[in-house]
Amino acid sequence: MGDIFDTHSHYNDSAFDSDREELLGSLFAGGLCAAVNQGTDVPSSEWGIEYSKKYKGMYAAVGLHPECLSENSFEDLKVIKKLAGFPKVVAIGEIGLDYYYDIPRELQKDIFIRQLELADELSLPVNIHDRDAHGDTLEILRKYKPKGILHCFSGSTEMALEVVKLGMYIGFGGVITFKNARKTVEAARAVPLENIVLETDCPYLSPVPNRGKRNDSSNIIYTAQTIAEIKGLSTEEILKATKSNAERVYNVSI
Repeated sequence: MGDIFDTHSHYNDSAFDSDREELLGSLFAGGLCAAVNQGTDVPSSEWGIEYSKKYKGMYAAVGLHPECLSENSFEDLKVIKKLAGFPKVVAIGEIGLDYYYDIPRELQKDIFIRQLELADELSLPVNIHDRDAHGDTLEILRKYKPKGILHCFSGSTEMALEVVKLGMYIGFGGVITFKNARKTVEAARAVPLENIVLETDCPYLSPVPNRGKRNDSSNIIYTAQTIAEIKGLSTEEILKATKSNAERVYNVSI
């Protein structure tokens, strides 16, 4: 079994409709030991649970993504709470704030906070989305102090270290391999290895040399290689350490 632990994936996405079973079978037969499929709404959360039954290495996070919010979201939260009780649900996610899109910010913050409270009630970690909302995200994290991961990190080094002080983990993916990823590289250099996990956000954000193509968990090797260069360690050391970190944050043993 390999040491690739993909802490953030979306294998329910239609980009995988043509070859999903073949791809997942080959990934789990290769170097992928675990992948956590992130829910963005009720159907995708349910999908993750169903697929966690099909593959030993597949786990599910359930939650409401800020881009998917509507007037029905408060009712959907009741469903998410029920889903969170299923076996192999390891987190509440993907939740957070996204100010890039024109979605009412007060609604976003309300649903985000309610899901943080749910995670605390159920003793589950969270997987957090933060796009163009660094200030409000950090303010809420400081107040509620959840356990979990700030995924696809795009903030400053100072913010990364503040998140680490709260006991959280920073998720790095393909973006760190991009030529314009100076801020992300600086953050990865500053964050202790024991607070780093790896992710794809697949099918999005493929790393160099596959940028622009459909992403999958096999591409984590390129992210690991880049972080190894930044940290002055071997790729194998990065994979082993980040696997251990992922097991710890999600409370699983692979």
